[in-house]
Amino acid sequence: MVKFSREASNPSKACKAMGADLRVHYKNTYETANAIKGMSLRTAQQYLEDVCQKKRCVPFRVYKGCIGRTPQAKEFKMSQGRWPIKSAKILLDLLRNAESNAEFKNLDTENLTITHIQVSEAQQGRRRTYRAHGRINAYMNCPCHVEMILEEKEEAVEKPEEEVKAKKFTKKQLAKRRLRVGGGQ
Repeated sequence: MVKFSREASNPSKACKAMGADLRVHYKNTYETANAIKGMSLRTAQQYLEDVCQKKRCVPFRVYKGCIGRTPQAKEFKMSQGRWPIKSAKILLDLLRNAESNAEFKNLDTENLTITHIQVSEAQQGRRRTYRAHGRINAYMNCPCHVEMILEEKEEAVEKPEEEVKAKKFTKKQLAKRRLRVGGGQ
């Protein structure tokens, strides 16, 4: 069995999905995953479909060097954003996989939330490119591993109202209160 970096708080009410050595850029996938963290399953799927159609952008928060600005990023109080379609499609596939895992465990798919999603760098692929004057340079690619845990939201239970206990006063406090009420001489 594959080891996840963390476990669900209640494994019976959670489902997992994982992708290893995915041929998508690590940095783009990292930013896309951070954008959907904490969303519900349906909201995340709709958001990623909108990214594929370039209706909404993915805000780039960490790897933001040379990233162009777009007014669509104002939704996230950012200015820089992109539309990493390949990363969005890969994450959509992983969400679909997690959803089928949830159905297998008889969980309510409408009530699932992405509580944990992690993207880590995989081993780089090595190719070579030929340069001028007979030189050869490396031509690497940067794949990634993705893991996610979706948990069912627990119904909020209202806290029962506690009876108000009478405050206990010391003899000194009681004497001061008597003085205040009496108004002195």
